Amino acid sequence: MNTLYIDCVSGIAGDMMLSALVDAGANEETIISQLNTLPIDHFHMSFDNVVKMGISSKYLQLDVHDHGHAHDHSHSHDHNHSHEHGHDHVHRTAKDIFHLIEQSELSERVKERSIAVFTAIAHAEGTIHGMNPDDVHFHEVGAMDSIIDIIGICIALEDLNIDQIISSPVPTGSGKLHMAHGLYPIPAPATTELLKSIPLAPLEAKGELTTPTGAGILKALASSFGQVPEGIISAIGYGAGKKDFPKHPNVMRVLVMNDVPKHRERLVISQCQVDDMTGEALGFALERLFEHEIFDAYYTPVYMKKNRPGVLITVISKPGQAQVVEQTLLKETSTLGVRQSTATRNPMKRTMETLDTPLGAINVKHASTEDGIVKKSYEYEDLKRAANEHHLSLQQVIEATYDWERENSKK
Repeated sequence: MNTLYIDCVSGIAGDMMLSALVDAGANEETIISQLNTLPIDHFHMSFDNVVKMGISSKYLQLDVHDHGHAHDHSHSHDHNHSHEHGHDHVHRTAKDIFHLIEQSELSERVKERSIAVFTAIAHAEGTIHGMNPDDVHFHEVGAMDSIIDIIGICIALEDLNIDQIISSPVPTGSGKLHMAHGLYPIPAPATTELLKSIPLAPLEAKGELTTPTGAGILKALASSFGQVPEGIISAIGYGAGKKDFPKHPNVMRVLVMNDVPKHRERLVISQCQVDDMTGEALGFALERLFEHEIFDAYYTPVYMKKNRPGVLITVISKPGQAQVVEQTLLKETSTLGVRQSTATRNPMKRTMETLDTPLGAINVKHASTEDGIVKKSYEYEDLKRAANEHHLSLQQVIEATYDWERENSKK
């Protein structure tokens, strides 16, 4: 298993991350050629070798040609956002960007990771500006150079065959920042929203060390935060920001590591209790929750204060979905508040196989662990269809499928 450890020495920003991945061995030509298949503004990208306080690093030079005009976007997002507002870009909504990625020819994992990052940022911006995440205009993080950074990073992760991402705690910087709406505190509001549930690190530095793009990458893609994991380092990369600081090098570092034990996946558990909702209303709320990409949601009967019978609603989701889960619970139930806690899980590796049985096609899910535990289950909807079509009981279909599978495995 290949693991990327992100060492946020001086925070994290999109361009620094992409530069660090290229420095660690991600193929520059692969990144550029795959980006060029997308319907985005023409751009020129190169990675310069620079030295920051004695550390040899890569530095991203990005020129975006917007409506026939070339703009120099070589400023680091990490410490100078001015370039993101000085140009007359077409501001895409989150929905536009999701569509652009979904319709592309990028690999499935690149699409999945890119959409996860934009989803996290859209929810944060939506919360700050009080609007639907789909309608968020990515004026702070969706200028064309940031779209290139985020998708470029996901292409680089795939080129390095990264399976999981672990990050150090994150320094944010301090002071004030000129943004589209005026003078804002550092970290910026969207960055702060994204950093909820992510451990922060102290570092005395005036300026923006972690940007919304950087925080979005960590929120969506990092499975855990902490020290360097056990394992073998196979490659190291340094990505440089534009600014120089008096007391520390303005770089971020990535370590590509092999033979790292799989880290447990982070989850968020959202809960609330109600004692004044009808069964129909509770059923409707559950349907609304399952419209989002959650792992599970369920009801538990509980006795509340004054011995009132009530219902405990529990929703298990990825950290990036926690915000929309909370909003759904507040909107669709009578609760006055939602509790959220973090947990971890160790999911078994899953694969799907289609069995072409005499009763029709039946999908079977195989699950396994690295230490040899193996489980399988037949897809319920396929069993149900076969039972209805052949006028059999569910148990008869299960037994017939099992017998057929066992007979065919001998051949």
